[in-house]
Amino acid sequence: MSNNPTSKIVRRTRETLRRGTSDWARLKAMTEEEINAAALSDPDCPPLTDEQLAQMRPVSRVKRLRERLGLTQAQFAAAFHLPITTLRDWEQHRSTPDAPARALLLAIERDPDAMRRLLAEPVA
Repeated sequence: MSNNPTSKIVRRTRETLRRGTSDWARLKAMTEEEINAAALSDPDCPPLTDEQLAQMRPVSRVKRLRERLGLTQAQFAAAFHLPITTLRDWEQHRSTPDAPARALLLAIERDPDAMRRLLAEPVA
């Protein structure tokens, strides 16, 4: 393992990805019962029980927005003038955005490019 604390992000286009060996036509032809039977027979990844599903927390709307924009927490926080600690708290459900923050997030969600332009540092 490397001592370097950073990770390398690799982005690939659809054309450069390796083709899988999945038989998608066969999968699409499966009935709901066949899908459930196949899932139940998988010893490595059985379906979750209703109790397990009830214990799971959904991904925060803020995190989904940030990931949809393809930004890291630091990039999102810097672009929209948010304290990174606040952003982390929202994403990890330790706190929730107040009304003005929700309005800002809604505006970012609706038109992120316009919000970036509006919040950009003025040119001297």
